[in-house]
Amino acid sequence: MQLKGVSAVVTGGASGLGAATARELIAAGAKVALLDLNMAVAEKTAAEIGAIAVKCDVTSATGAVEALAEAAAKQGVARILVNCAGVGTPAKAVGKKGPMDLDAYVKVVQINLIGTFNMIRLAAHAMQQLEPLADGERGVIVNTASVAAFDGQIGQPAYASSKAGVVGLTLPLAREFAETGIRVCTIAPGLFLTPMLEGLPETAKEALVAATLHPKRLGKPSEFGLLARHIIENPMLNGETIRLDGSLRMSPR
Repeated sequence: MQLKGVSAVVTGGASGLGAATARELIAAGAKVALLDLNMAVAEKTAAEIGAIAVKCDVTSATGAVEALAEAAAKQGVARILVNCAGVGTPAKAVGKKGPMDLDAYVKVVQINLIGTFNMIRLAAHAMQQLEPLADGERGVIVNTASVAAFDGQIGQPAYASSKAGVVGLTLPLAREFAETGIRVCTIAPGLFLTPMLEGLPETAKEALVAATLHPKRLGKPSEFGLLARHIIENPMLNGETIRLDGSLRMSPR
């Protein structure tokens, strides 16, 4: 899909991987709406990169409908959805204080998995009403999983299972949406320099980098944005989960 003049929605677009992806799409000529709960940061980012900011709770059925409607009213129905909204609060299933709080587990799954599906079902329905472009294409959906979906560490049962769920959505949705010309792919990033990792001590960062084969560093959010853009622009990428991790395989701890 050619990005020039096309409307796109990026959830979690205020910062991190979402903001970097939005920046890349705008550089290619797309019109981008940053959907986020943190409107102060979203509006600041939007002003910097030439996007619009829309408040959205991805876990809310009505809230997501309203956010997509607002974005569509301002820049047209989105042909592109990039799901970057997510959380990664660590906790063992059974810790020093006993069993993990069930509500904490539910919250991670609610945002990472159910929130992703919520946005997909609504955005895909709107895409299906649009006229097809070249090759019968109507839209592209790019989701964010994690290498934790495959090599989840101790303390990541909620995060890893929620991201594994996103991986599990990818092929069934690509198959379902094929008849209406909508592609679905997922990126499974490794260790990227995002707000989620920036708070770690330097020693912890160094240990994580040591497990990465090449390059020996944390990933740059811009590199995630480059892959998201390539997925959108390459019509043969569909139904795939792509690891973006410098060949990292995480250890149990």
